[in-house]
Order: sequence, then C-alpha cells, then structure tokens
Amino acid sequence: MSGFIEIIFRTFTSFILLWVFVQLLGKQTIAQRTYHLYIASITMGTIAGNLAFNIKIKFLYFIIALIIMGTVVFMLNLLAVRNPRFGKWIAGEPAILIQKGEILEGSMERLGYSLDSLKQALRGKDIFNIEEVECAILEINGSLSVLKKNQYQNATKQDLPLLPSVGTVPLELIYDGKILYDNLSKHTYDDEWLKAELKKRNLAVFDISYAVVGTKGNLYIDLIKDQLR
Repeated sequence: MSGFIEIIFRTFTSFILLWVFVQLLGKQTIAQRTYHLYIASITMGTIAGNLAFNIKIKFLYFIIALIIMGTVVFMLNLLAVRNPRFGKWIAGEPAILIQKGEILEGSMERLGYSLDSLKQALRGKDIFNIEEVECAILEINGSLSVLKKNQYQNATKQDLPLLPSVGTVPLELIYDGKILYDNLSKHTYDDEWLKAELKKRNLAVFDISYAVVGTKGNLYIDLIKDQLR
C-alpha cells in the first residue's frame, strides 16, 4: 500500500487500540490516579503516536508493544486491588502534610513538596490561612484533601446549635478481610477494641471488605457480601 494509505490505516488502528486500552482499564486511566497509570498513559500514547506515522518500524512491532504494555498495566491493577501491601508500591499512598494543625516538614521534604506548593493548593480550596487547617493529605493523584479546624468549618442545619469536636484523621482498620495491624499499633484503637466492636455487630474479620474509623470516631464497615446492616 502507498505511504498515504498506510498512515491512514495506522492512525485508525492506533486510535482503536487506545480506545480498547482505556475501556479495559476503566476511567481511572483518564484521571491518571496512580504512578503506574500515569507512566502507562504516557507510554501507550507514545507507542500509538509512533504507530500512526512512523512507517519505518514494522506495524506488528507496535501491536506487540501495545499488547505487552496493556497486559502489564492490567496485571499491576489486579495486584494493587487484591494486595494492599503491593498496592502501596504500585500505586503509591497518600501523604499527610498537615496534622493537628502542624505542618510536617519532614514529610514535605521527602516528597519534594514546597511550602509555596502547599499554600497554592490550599488557595485552590479557598483557604488563604494555613492556621485554618486541621489536616491536609496529599492524595496519590496529586490533589490535596483538607479538613478545617472546628472553628473554621461552615455550619449546617445538622450542626446547630453546636459543632461537633474535630477528631483525628480517618483510620483504616480492615481491608479485604485482613486486619491492618500497623495502623492499630500506631493509634489508640487496639486489637481488643476492634474485636469488641465486631462482636457487637456479630461480624468476623473475614466478613468485612473495608472498615475505617472516621474523623468523629464512628466505625464504618462495608461487608464483602454487601449485605445491608
């Protein structure tokens, strides 16, 4: 085929393959929420772009490269979902930048996150005074999640006449039927407390998909079988 027709064919093929790649891996690929998806998006785009116009390299080589990259990313996604420990290495994990109103300089230094970047991100949340912040967490997708101090929170009808006291950062206790002992050992919620709470609800650890203590000390539980409770 002529070079013109070949480029048209390659362009359509690269678009279709990228479309299939996004469909298989889901919307999180578009959001680039994790390290490996960010890398995969750049790599897949580069391969597809070369497939479209670089006729010096065999068409089959590009197809093989796209299939291999897609398979690697799919397997990494699967491993990250099924094993939280590996998931932290594959996808990264959130980092606390402000805790109990204090800036954690050590955490920011490890991330290479400057104070100017922090202030800019806070301004994006309509916060111009760091003193208003109780907790700030840098998520794995680069966004900043912020919890304001009690006196700076906006009141709602449910809050009147008094606002509830601010608690701690949400604490994950169970993930995919397994107790996260590292979290238990670092906080006031211990193994005995958790087992007592589960006993009240007639639940076993292996029944639970996800359990977390919220900022107000309430225990949220999601069952693996998704039964209403």
